[in-house]
Amino acid sequence: MPVHSKVKLAMVINEVEKPEAFQTSEILTILDTAYSKSQIEIAQFISEYYFSSLGEAIALFIPYKNCSVGILVHEKGIIAVHRGQECPRYELPTLSNDQQKAYQQLLKKDRALLFGVTGSGKTEIFISLMEKVIEEGKQCIFLMPEISLTPQMQTRLEKYFGKRVVMWHSKLTKKQKEKRLESIYAGEVDIVAGARSALFTPLDNIGLIIVDEEHDDSYKSMMKPRYHARDMAVYMGGKLGAKVLLASATPSLSSYYKYDVVKLTKPFVQTQKHYQFVEGTTLTNGMIKQIGANFKAGEQSLLFVPTRGNFKYLYCQKCGKTHLCPYCSVGMALHRYARHLKCHYCNYTEAIQESCSYCGHTPLVSERMGTVEAKEMISSSVEDIVIEQFDRDSITTATKLKKALKRFESKESHLLLGTQMLSKGHDYANITLSVILGLDYLLGLGDYRARERAMSLLIQIAGRSGRAKSANVLIQSANADFFQMYLHDYEVFLEDEMEFVRDMYPPFVSLARVLVSHKDDAKGAKITLDTVERLKAFSEVEIVGHGKAPVERIANKFRYNILLRCAKRIPLLKALHGINSPLIEIDMDPVEFS
Repeated sequence: MPVHSKVKLAMVINEVEKPEAFQTSEILTILDTAYSKSQIEIAQFISEYYFSSLGEAIALFIPYKNCSVGILVHEKGIIAVHRGQECPRYELPTLSNDQQKAYQQLLKKDRALLFGVTGSGKTEIFISLMEKVIEEGKQCIFLMPEISLTPQMQTRLEKYFGKRVVMWHSKLTKKQKEKRLESIYAGEVDIVAGARSALFTPLDNIGLIIVDEEHDDSYKSMMKPRYHARDMAVYMGGKLGAKVLLASATPSLSSYYKYDVVKLTKPFVQTQKHYQFVEGTTLTNGMIKQIGANFKAGEQSLLFVPTRGNFKYLYCQKCGKTHLCPYCSVGMALHRYARHLKCHYCNYTEAIQESCSYCGHTPLVSERMGTVEAKEMISSSVEDIVIEQFDRDSITTATKLKKALKRFESKESHLLLGTQMLSKGHDYANITLSVILGLDYLLGLGDYRARERAMSLLIQIAGRSGRAKSANVLIQSANADFFQMYLHDYEVFLEDEMEFVRDMYPPFVSLARVLVSHKDDAKGAKITLDTVERLKAFSEVEIVGHGKAPVERIANKFRYNILLRCAKRIPLLKALHGINSPLIEIDMDPVEFS
């Protein structure tokens, strides 16, 4: 319909009598798609709980097609399902005794957490559960934290379910999405697998939602609506009468506390892992020698550099200042290959600077280790080694990702070098050395989950090695005593961490963050203080703190945070709805505090 001379897509929720004096525009076209009653109800929940408009919430969903082969839509929701063809029987993986026991336990539970050590065979259990649900005439959604996992999982799922699987994620082209939607509308799809957006595809009869690597923060949207796909999967499962299975080798404390736990305590293939801790803050000659020796022995290695510690910044040796983005209060990252400086918040770029913008001293220097520097150091020391750079600067498309993984799997490349993408559940049989840098950086972040994030990352990355044969894990940290306590039993860590956060942080209390950003610093500060004053009227809600955000300015806007805590969720939501306005943004259940 036309709005201010532009044609807009709109959704009709209900019809009302038109008031006489009210001017309306004509509806130009009625599309052959419609949202179901349950989609609208879930969108209403998202808009209320995550503080977005209903339009922003419903835009997450893909509507159903009226009169499609598979679905009849009525105003009260989907009332009939006609499958286009008989569902084939699938050949299932053979489960070990431990896997079979876990599978039988999961059959009895509507909500559960599968807590399985890395390499314990969780995927075979997922496939067995999917087959059972499909046999009952229902469909499955399989969520992964990001698309870096999809190529391997696609291969495994298609081995068992063939073309009844479609992959769904943000990197698909418009044409690819349309083709996959046609298959869904035609009733030719039993499983939609992919990143968090797969949760909102128009399947007509969902019987199972699996959230793999459920601990991963990639499930939380950083833009409105700021929903968490794991929590929404649990909510939608209850709403649609579907089973929900969360799974991880390092489950989040919240999920471990909230849901029934089914355990897989042994890897499918028993191998030995030897852990060695070394101090320092950068890649050393000793580490490079170990990588070289592993390469000469015909084995593959992995080197992890932390995401945030990966960027090199220019700083002045005279006054100690970092060269900052002119629009954000953060250092500009040095991209030597592209020959420019770039802000990773607002994407502003400029030429590499020679002199300090504060005191004029020349030259500016950069010493922090990045993936490019690590690659250069190893290449110059280890002859003939082929290094696969595995980070968001190098892996920019789904095609590049597939090619990189294929090269590594076929042993065309020998070292996987990268950032947190490395920790995302990939399965490589030939990695026998993992080198992990920067854990102390993660441990020192100003975040109540810093210990959990560092410990989880260590176990996940160590778990990429030693899948088929024994492996060495080299960890750079000055906190060896802390990490060694929990290396072999993450559950002990979770139990200890529960006491660490009790009565202060989730899952025992609810948190919310109020964000204020304004081009005028004084106005931003005033909005923040006014909001704090209004919040004082809600006695059950604790104002933990307020002030400038850790990153004070992004895209020329000054930023302020207010952190709120409440023993119960409903009073917190009531307070937030009481103070909500266009001047602020509310992040319910935040995972990011910068």
